[in-house]
Formats: sequence, structure tokens, C-alpha cells
Amino acid sequence: MPYQDVFVLFWEHVKESVQEGRFAKLTMAKTIGKPNLKNIFVRPIYSDDDFKVLVKLRYQSKETEDEEFEFTLEEAFEYLKPYLKTSFSSVILFTTTKDITFKINKKGAASMSENGPTFKNVIQPKSDLE
Repeated sequence: MPYQDVFVLFWEHVKESVQEGRFAKLTMAKTIGKPNLKNIFVRPIYSDDDFKVLVKLRYQSKETEDEEFEFTLEEAFEYLKPYLKTSFSSVILFTTTKDITFKINKKGAASMSENGPTFKNVIQPKSDLE
């Protein structure tokens, strides 16, 4: 199955965890090559009327300031897709009940695996956008 299709299945776990209030964080890791971009973090912003996420791009270089964006969940999905296989080979979904890891190997095949939860609670990020 192409990695894009597996990522769509992975993203269904993300949406389900949001709907159930279990979404703690999402991290894009395992950079490909030696890019300046080190990680991308996605954290929840729960409010009374809607749900948004804070997407933070963290850079290796101290000269490059981290960037933050606020998106809906669907906007975040579209924003993150181009980074798959070009910048990152791993995405980890942290929920309060389990962690799910999405990986792309060197041949472009994707897989998902589950582990016990890293986070017990959902932590609201402090946004520089407020």
C-alpha cells in the first residue's frame, strides 16, 4: 500500500483521538538528510466552540527562529503531507490511551505500530499567536 494511503489511515486515528478528547501531541521526526528543519510538533488547542491545532516548526540552527501556525485539523493534514518522505520518515501520534507510530522505510513502504501511552493528560500549548 502506498505510504500516502497508510498516512490517510493514520490520520483517521488522529481525528478519532481529537473527537474523543485523547489527542495529546503529534511529532514529525527522523529527518531525511541534513535539513535545517529538526521537528514539527502539533498540539491541540481545545476551545468551547471549535478545535484547532498549533503547528510548530523547530529548526536545528539557533539563527532560524521556530515558526508557529494555527490550523484546523484538516488544514494541518494538508500542511503536513508534503513533509512526508521529503523531510521526515516518521510521525508519532501521542494520545492519552496509546501512541501510534507511522514510518516510511527507504523503499517508500509505510507501516503503523502501537505502543502504550507516553502522556496521561492533554496539555494545552502556550501560543505566541495569542
